[in-house]
Amino acid sequence: MIGFQPYETFQILVESGGVSRAGTLLVAACDAFVRRPRPTGSELAQFEALAGRLFPAAASPARQSAAKLLAASAHFSLALERLAFENIGDGLDAFIASAGAMSPQVQLEIVETKRASHCALVAGRPDLAKNVLLKLFAINSRTVYRALAANRSLKFAGPFLGAIARAARMDHQVAATLAGREDFDQGLLAPAFFNLAEPGRLAVLRAFAARRVPEMPLKRTYQQLSVAASELCRALMKLYYANRRPEITRLFTQITGLDEVRCGEIVHDRGGAALFVVLRAFGCNAGDGLKVLVHSTAHEPRPSRTLADYARLFEQLSVDSMIFMMSIWRGDADLLTLTRPEYQPVGAASARTPAAAGERSAADRAIEIVQRIVAAG
Repeated sequence: MIGFQPYETFQILVESGGVSRAGTLLVAACDAFVRRPRPTGSELAQFEALAGRLFPAAASPARQSAAKLLAASAHFSLALERLAFENIGDGLDAFIASAGAMSPQVQLEIVETKRASHCALVAGRPDLAKNVLLKLFAINSRTVYRALAANRSLKFAGPFLGAIARAARMDHQVAATLAGREDFDQGLLAPAFFNLAEPGRLAVLRAFAARRVPEMPLKRTYQQLSVAASELCRALMKLYYANRRPEITRLFTQITGLDEVRCGEIVHDRGGAALFVVLRAFGCNAGDGLKVLVHSTAHEPRPSRTLADYARLFEQLSVDSMIFMMSIWRGDADLLTLTRPEYQPVGAASARTPAAAGERSAADRAIEIVQRIVAAG
């Protein structure tokens, strides 16, 4: 059978030779099985019976060696897979990570141990079944959620999407990973905005370009203040120029409804993305808003590129979208409303309108004005 002694011969050798003989035979049998081409159904059944007899009879080192050999087989059955999983010992991590295929039953057995490191390795596999995902999402472990966020074979939807979005709010690494995924709606990372680096924050903002959002109760209050948007920008420029950030923090606390700690983060944001949200929510345009950003942000290696990014965002993002962002920060909005069909992001092509050329000109003029201010200052 498959190039080695029949099952009956192995059984006699085990019974007459004891544990030591059983270990030697087990390793030899597994090595021969792995080396052979695809077995027939009867050969596979014979080897399952043989392995099932030899594994319990062998000593622990032999069982581990045989399981590691068996794990490399391309002709697993569920019974053989379970034998490898149960006996592989310290090789389990490599088995989970590198096995070409792993049955949902064995995945579930590993996950049900609730050992975070092993569950995280399962979470990174490309062949996860839905029932395995349910078990993984129920585990309260940062390690597991980080592995799920990094698994590019997963397309989050339904309750899984809500769960990973909530995890991003609590774990900066999950948020950063999702911010770098083209197949994830970065708008759902709005609550994690302050956990992201500047590129991630810009990705969140771009997710709201040409996108409908629910109308927020906060809108009426902000509309009343938006009539004085130009005056607000001039006041902010003076305060930033004089480096009177505590006063700006108190001002933002009064007009935004956010707590003082959050307003302090916005005021001391050296990249400018958080400040942009506040400025746009109050109706500031590119001309005034960019001047405030120039006074508030640190010197950038490529300031013209930074200005261009924000100039486009002033033109592309509606006031309502940034009011929605502010509402999320305040805890007034249900983030998962963005998953409804009417609030899904539009494609890049459909986001371009016939007025795009005029918008670009306005943005370019704003950039030129601010660059002159920078050069003069």
